[in-house]
Amino acid sequence: MDADEFEAGQRAREHYHGLTVLPGAWTVLRLDGRGFSRFTEQHFEKPFDERFGGHMVATATALLTELGGRYAYTESDEISVLLPPGFDLFGRSVEKLVSISAGIASATFTHDAGVPAHFDSRIWLGVSVADVADYFSWRQSDATRCALNGWCYWTLREAGYSRAQATRALDGATTAGKNELLFQHGINFNELPAWQRRGVGLWWETYERPGHDPVRGVDVIATRRRIRVDRELPMKDAYRALVERLAVGSVPDHDA
Repeated sequence: MDADEFEAGQRAREHYHGLTVLPGAWTVLRLDGRGFSRFTEQHFEKPFDERFGGHMVATATALLTELGGRYAYTESDEISVLLPPGFDLFGRSVEKLVSISAGIASATFTHDAGVPAHFDSRIWLGVSVADVADYFSWRQSDATRCALNGWCYWTLREAGYSRAQATRALDGATTAGKNELLFQHGINFNELPAWQRRGVGLWWETYERPGHDPVRGVDVIATRRRIRVDRELPMKDAYRALVERLAVGSVPDHDA
């Protein structure tokens, strides 16, 4: 068989190789830690560990940088990275986007934490800025729900409940009931750190840096870019407004 013909035949078996993200779509890559429930219980404190949160921020920073994203959001063991409609990374190949982003996340977290960790990746598509705001509002709502459940579960475990007993105690419990449970153990959920309840946002910002031009012998002000990490994100309509501004490339003021 001709070598070129043989290679073409093998390439034809790569069934998903040609799948690409729709032109003009708003794209979010969402990455989740694989088996992180057991993994975090083995290596980190519960329900929240600042070290783990720091590793997730480091991983989100690497993804935002490597993928050229416009906004990244992390909560629990997941990270979402927003790519603008005009991006052309890897030719918009779905296979490349999910595999390389998962590789970046796995490598970064493992390096930062010093223990092996794995992430998977999937793609979300939207057609408007409003869709993008819906998506990130949804993920922030999930952050609040997971934080409340996690605090309740691990509070009961600390009180001596077994896994099964803690799970049964929370089965069917309302949000008000969970808040009351925490209150009875001296915990006010609304006073817990915002990053635990709302997640962490990351985006690019510009800043001015004093410098010196040795050629002209004068002091100058240089404009640079850096990633801003916000652990005090707003909620609801204020959060939607923030996401919409970031999506269209309008960087908010520091006090926004």
